[in-house]
Amino acid sequence: MASPIRILTAVPICDGHDSAINTINLEFIRHGIEVIYLGYHRSVSDIVRAAIQEDVSAIGISSYNGGHIEFFAEVIGLLRKKGADDIKVFGGGGGTITHDDAVIMKRKGVDEVFFAGTSLEEMVRFVHQRYGKSRTKRPRPKSFDQELAHKLSEIEGAYAKGKRPTSKKKIRNSRGARVIGFTGPGGAGKTTLIDELVLRFLNRSPKGRIAILSHDPSVVGEGALLGDRATMINSQDDRVFMRSMATRGQAGGLSPATQDCLALLADSNFDHVIIETVGTGQEAMPFRKNGIVDLTTLVMNPDYGSRLQLQKIVMLDLAEIVVVNKSDLQRARTAHAEIEQRLEQNRRNQHLVDTVAKRHRDPGVDQLFELISNR
Repeated sequence: MASPIRILTAVPICDGHDSAINTINLEFIRHGIEVIYLGYHRSVSDIVRAAIQEDVSAIGISSYNGGHIEFFAEVIGLLRKKGADDIKVFGGGGGTITHDDAVIMKRKGVDEVFFAGTSLEEMVRFVHQRYGKSRTKRPRPKSFDQELAHKLSEIEGAYAKGKRPTSKKKIRNSRGARVIGFTGPGGAGKTTLIDELVLRFLNRSPKGRIAILSHDPSVVGEGALLGDRATMINSQDDRVFMRSMATRGQAGGLSPATQDCLALLADSNFDHVIIETVGTGQEAMPFRKNGIVDLTTLVMNPDYGSRLQLQKIVMLDLAEIVVVNKSDLQRARTAHAEIEQRLEQNRRNQHLVDTVAKRHRDPGVDQLFELISNR
């Protein structure tokens, strides 16, 4: 079985119209396409960087604010400059993009422009027909990130065919990259918290690099909306390598290819490697395999239900650090006290931290960062 088509979708800088792209994203994933959604108000460099790291087949741009001829052309130009012109570009903009504009855009290298009235079915058919073929002849990577992205795709592709990669990578490297695992229920704010920690890592180490391996669930049609990048602000940086993975039918919060992909990242001269699971349930133990992470962090929000529910959450027994995020909510003090009592029963050296990840320069996030850095 071939790997699902992977595309990146985004809305250009100074454009906040995301209703259309959200509708199209949903239709794509219903038809087996994995969509990495970058969000709105994204620059050319943000889009191209993400497309290369995610090793997508194409970029879909939704533009409703004008300036589309220049913006699309700049994306294509930067892809060529980076040696990634095998990544194609398509898009649309309702009535904003005229037919005359589309002629110019195609002349500049845009694959297709969709107009108002184009059916979702037609868009899905185009993506499958145009980008569904295996990319066998690929340009030689011009950068470290591009080469790494290709290798990650090879690993995922091998698992999609029911095989394991032939090359084995160790989980450690000579540089000593630390692998930090984040898990917890959906809506706890894991991605926002990670993004704030990334800002602190970058400020602390002006020349350091960080890798992020993020996971989102696949749907019944085998597509997936990989949307963590849309939440990331500080991680839109050349010193951050981020890869989004779909679970592709595997339960537990990770992908079948996660461990091998993580091993490759840990062996690729990053200072830190962060892995984020999908939103998990009470029984999930995504990092139970020895050596997959150096440090496990469980992120919770205060609204977990009654105290009885805490007895059912397996990761409370395993995590070195437990974070109560969104601690500005009304129930946060009670949650802290109940979780603290639960952790005391374990009689282990576990740490409990309160954070408000959405708040800039949050003291709790500062405390968590120091705790992670010093362990």
